[in-house]
Amino acid sequence: MGFFPSQLTRASLSSSLARRLRRPHPAAAAASAARSLTTTEGSRPSIVHKRSVDILHDPWFNKGTAFTVTERDRLDLRGLLPPNVMNSEQQIERFMFDLKRLEVNARDGARDTNSLAKWRILNRLHDRNEIMYYKVLSENIEEYAPIVYTPTVGLVCQNYSGLFRRPRGMYFSAEDRGEMMSMVYNWPADQVDMIVVTDGSRILGLGDLGIQGIGIAIGKLDLYVAAAGINPHRVLPVMIDVGTNNEKLLKDPLYLGLQQERLDGEEYLSVIDEFMRAVFTRWPNVIVQFEDFQSKWAFKLLQRYRNTYRMFNDDVQGTAGVAIAGLLGAVRAQGRPMIDFPKQKIVVAGAGSAGIGVLNAARKTMARLLGNNESAFESARSQFWVVDALGLITEDRSDIDPEALPFARKVREADRQGLREGANLVEVVKKVKPDVLLGLSAVGGLFSNEVLEALKDSTSTRPAIFAMSNPTKNAECTPEQAFTILGDHIIFASGSPFKNVDLEDGKIGHCNQGNNMYLFPGIGLGTLLSGARIISDGMLQAAAECLAAYMKEEEVLRGVIYPSISSIRDITKEVAAAVVKEAVEEDLAEGYRSMDARELKRLSQEEIVKYVQNNMWNPVYPTLVYKND
Repeated sequence: MGFFPSQLTRASLSSSLARRLRRPHPAAAAASAARSLTTTEGSRPSIVHKRSVDILHDPWFNKGTAFTVTERDRLDLRGLLPPNVMNSEQQIERFMFDLKRLEVNARDGARDTNSLAKWRILNRLHDRNEIMYYKVLSENIEEYAPIVYTPTVGLVCQNYSGLFRRPRGMYFSAEDRGEMMSMVYNWPADQVDMIVVTDGSRILGLGDLGIQGIGIAIGKLDLYVAAAGINPHRVLPVMIDVGTNNEKLLKDPLYLGLQQERLDGEEYLSVIDEFMRAVFTRWPNVIVQFEDFQSKWAFKLLQRYRNTYRMFNDDVQGTAGVAIAGLLGAVRAQGRPMIDFPKQKIVVAGAGSAGIGVLNAARKTMARLLGNNESAFESARSQFWVVDALGLITEDRSDIDPEALPFARKVREADRQGLREGANLVEVVKKVKPDVLLGLSAVGGLFSNEVLEALKDSTSTRPAIFAMSNPTKNAECTPEQAFTILGDHIIFASGSPFKNVDLEDGKIGHCNQGNNMYLFPGIGLGTLLSGARIISDGMLQAAAECLAAYMKEEEVLRGVIYPSISSIRDITKEVAAAVVKEAVEEDLAEGYRSMDARELKRLSQEEIVKYVQNNMWNPVYPTLVYKND
């Protein structure tokens, strides 16, 4: 996956992108533009086919005390609710008061217990009133994203069989082979825009959690709704249960999934193939995001489907995009021009699907900056030293993973560096003296004090540490460790949220969260609104470029290389607009609803941004109108 065009060799990323985004586009006729840019949802009433207690038990349409007097009469609700009609702001005020009280009561000094208590409270709201749930999440995204997504979602998945109360999403299992084409019609929504699917084989850095991995798909789609404005009635979390190799789950009488060993080989592929055919038969325009598949299958399934279906793998492609944006930000934070990125010496800890995805993207980005030819590609390869559980990967190793082979150091290169096959991380950092130490290992504490001490000899004036593994306990190190050992003149980023570190003389050690949620909501929304047939490397490149350019120069020089999560809806809007624009330029766009491909081509950049914004769903109660079937 390439990310940055060669013209960036003569300009900084931010200025180049600014010029590109300001480039004039043939303007649409005024009447056509006005018609095309209107929101698809609008303020139209929603038609419902149930009344009375039935609608109060339906989280998609339940408003609780916010039903107006007219609606209570129209929907046979009079007498079934307290008489005082409340608006959504009053409802949220009551809920937040209750949430804070319950948080205090649930707190017993254990951080995990408190996080799960918050998740339970929010989940109960999700079960009874979806619009209010998404309003709470959208307006408090910085506080509650870590509860519905990483790191708390890891705890949820580990305990999902015990936490399960009511079904959410769909489950396709190895026992359903031959039935999936009919099963998809059991889902009540006629239109699904976004599916997040997992097989539970590698949930975050926690390993094989089997069917309990459904929690990660639910959490991701919550962020699609809150950050990207995807209509919650049109999202579908999916678990594909092909068994589990987790011995604890195989013996657990409360486990809800198939208690058999995982399918493998052609049997496994046949299940995934049948699922893909089924969902795209019923919903031809759906987008499928693959999530937390073990490395063995992540790349193979991506290559198998990406040129046929609208799909992508967030662990491979989303992680790569966010990492590339951060790595480019680190170059800027070191006070160097963007064209110096190919000179960065990068030690990578981890060679799983995320690690290899980042390596491929970073290598191609470097090659583009060097001229995008064969020699540039080879030169870029030499900037990486990859260490896995067996140590430094060189060509001396037998049975090298084919995906990691391009990054195996040549033996003579390792010798010149005073290194050998299998050298440990401390040795590699001491000898290489890298500009960047990048962790994608899922091994908590891997960046030990000894490793960080070795980084003191880095040839960079401001070395960067990326401890990107999730959840929090799997982070390769904490920001406190990094700043304590290396001082304030470093750049630190992590995959999970950490607080900034207070340093001496009133300085702040900024902890940047390199979270995939900066990109995947915008990639999904941009693909949806462009109607692109596939998700191309160019579209992913545009998303990463947009994120890399989002930070202002003064912020970057302070060591802030990622924006605040509180800005996620605005970030997503810009990323989605960049994806739409790239899809149009690659002639992949087929339009969305009333906006056809020809109209999309006539929109200016500003009009594309407006088009995206107007098609983002907002958590506002619609007027409900009953219609008898």
